[in-house]
Amino acid sequence: MAFYDYKVKKRKEGELDLSELKGKVVLVVNTATGCGFTPQYEGLENLYKKYNEKGFEILDFPCNQFGNQAPGSDSEIHEFCTAKYKTSFDQLAKIEVNGENEEPLYTFLKSEQPDEEVTGFKNKMAMAAIGKLSKTAKSKSDIKWNFTKFLVDKNGNVVKRYVPTCTPEQIEKDIADLL
Repeated sequence: MAFYDYKVKKRKEGELDLSELKGKVVLVVNTATGCGFTPQYEGLENLYKKYNEKGFEILDFPCNQFGNQAPGSDSEIHEFCTAKYKTSFDQLAKIEVNGENEEPLYTFLKSEQPDEEVTGFKNKMAMAAIGKLSKTAKSKSDIKWNFTKFLVDKNGNVVKRYVPTCTPEQIEKDIADLL
């Protein structure tokens, strides 16, 4: 299967057929509202505002698998993000990214980009600590924590995977280059 073959549950009702995103650059992110990385929503919104009209989309999947940091309902999570971070991109339905109930799209994303590149001493230390906290990451390719990001090009190729410590500002150049 390819990226465009998947359908994912929308926050309210129905499904989003990813084939509707053909020709767009897409950032796929598993998020949480009570995480130390939650302020990244501000950077994500800035990227969305800057590049959406040029063909950029964000797929925001709330996930409660890491420290129970996304405990609310889909609508509560959406209300929090729009109120606190003024997000204008929509969240999809809450999912699991690891394990037996993992969203099939995430199985695909992890198979396409199984390794996380961690650079810099601070990031390596943070990711080592996160690795010890994560209870659902059983294999090297599993998602380690909230705000892991996958970048998908206009042709549906999963071109890069970013660790949670990598901020939206740090990946802006990669997005701009693909657009």
